Amino acid sequence: MNALTIQQMSWDEKLRAMEELWESLSREESRLVSSAWHQEMLRETASRMEAGQEKPVDWAESKRDLRKRAE
Repeated sequence: MNALTIQQMSWDEKLRAMEELWESLSREESRLVSSAWHQEMLRETASRMEAGQEKPVDWAESKRDLRKRAE
């Protein structure tokens, strides 16, 4: 598959291909390693959560907020 093939795919075909690709990649979890900076950010967030300095945010609410910022 090349870039031209992807460009010619319908929206649904692209989503289906992406889902199949992700499914294939996720079967090899041992190869999915977060970078050091990402690990550090996760530790910092966990520390803030434990200290009561950070609260979970609803994903749907977060998406709405991000979309508003992008307008």
